[in-house]
Amino acid sequence: MATNSVTSTIVSTLGGGSGIDMAGLAKGLAEAQFSGRIDRLTTQSDTLDRQISAASTLKSQILQLASSVGDRVRNGDLSTQPSIANAAVASVSRGTASAAGSYTLEVTSLAAAQTLSSPAYAAATSSTGSGTLTLKFGTVSGATFTEDTGHAAVTLTIASGATLADVAGQINGANAGVTAYVANGANGATLMLKGKEGAANGFILEATENVGEEGLASLAWTPASPGTRLLSIASNANFKLDGLAMSTASNTINDVAPGLNLKLTGTNLGAPTTIRFSDPGSAVTTFMQDLTSALNELVSELNQDVDPKTGDLARDSGARALRNGLTRMAGSIVMPGAASGTPATMADLGLATNRDGTFRLDTARLAATLKSSPDGVSAMFTTGLYGVYASLDKLGRTVSAASDPGSLTGSISRYTAKKTQLSEDKSKLAEQQEALRARLAKQFSAVDSRVGASRSTLSFLQNQIDAWNNSNK
Repeated sequence: MATNSVTSTIVSTLGGGSGIDMAGLAKGLAEAQFSGRIDRLTTQSDTLDRQISAASTLKSQILQLASSVGDRVRNGDLSTQPSIANAAVASVSRGTASAAGSYTLEVTSLAAAQTLSSPAYAAATSSTGSGTLTLKFGTVSGATFTEDTGHAAVTLTIASGATLADVAGQINGANAGVTAYVANGANGATLMLKGKEGAANGFILEATENVGEEGLASLAWTPASPGTRLLSIASNANFKLDGLAMSTASNTINDVAPGLNLKLTGTNLGAPTTIRFSDPGSAVTTFMQDLTSALNELVSELNQDVDPKTGDLARDSGARALRNGLTRMAGSIVMPGAASGTPATMADLGLATNRDGTFRLDTARLAATLKSSPDGVSAMFTTGLYGVYASLDKLGRTVSAASDPGSLTGSISRYTAKKTQLSEDKSKLAEQQEALRARLAKQFSAVDSRVGASRSTLSFLQNQIDAWNNSNK
């Protein structure tokens, strides 16, 4: 069509006997030669843009859904969580197992660490003498020390010219379970030593001095040493859980009972407090309703994209992989170690798949599962290797894996590469079109010059003929 139009212009112009726009003619013919191919590339590029956008949207939706579910699970209210009536006694958290019911807690004493001070020095830079210092660990009781032979002693070599600050640094560097620092008190600089919690983590400090550089002996300490250098004694935490007496070296006790972690912070002798576990049934029901709605939004977008007539991803492998994953979601085992009679699939939580691939929530089945196995339901809402979050996270990572050409990420990479190639092809065609235009313009310019010369000659001859005719008259 474009070529015929240009030709018509030439005929019209020649027939009119006027000059021709040779530059415009060259440009029009060159565009007519390449316009069809360039238009096809533009159409293909537009299609690729839509495919990249559609695949990116699906990828973003599934990854966002998995991330949101992870945040919701970490919030904690979808599983049984402990709470304590007297928060001044302890803080409580959920242990590795599921739990229900309640406990009583009575704390008679907290675990403590031994704290020891040195005699006062003029400053942290004061010399301590040289030799060796040996830390031995065990139980301090009154004026006696019983060494724990299973806890190796630590000997430090104190070099000539060492200061109080140097000694503190060497003790810390030994990582022996005793920390040290220099405190500036009312009487001067004091070396402070602090061990770990627990009665078996008491310690003594022995010194061996180098002759001529004495002084380390003043840092040595045993329970028999006079004075008030022992500021606190290492001791265990003592408490009762449901009336059962327990003793631990630390105030932090994990899994002290099924599903219960404790961090003791105070005592309540004679006034037990109660620890109860929440019922997450209502929160789980709301969550499953929200999850069903979110999945249906994803399916709606997916169905539009894979429509065999109008979908931009109708034959896309990444979209098919996502659809297959969603189709299997409800019935797939997400708790492979679940005991008989406890929930193992998302279908057990009421998630059901319709014939068109959308989801619905079977509230009756969910209610029955919550009633028969509340602990099993709680176990499905963790951020571990198994459960609801792990299932969605795995689907998200699978359909977006960069290493899999059949994933959504693989599709995006493939479409992007094709678009880059089309852009390069389009640039080459533009270069070829410009080369053709320049060549035609040069040729037409030469023709134009010859036509101009011919017209000049014709005009001269016509004038001569006219002159001869006039003279004959």
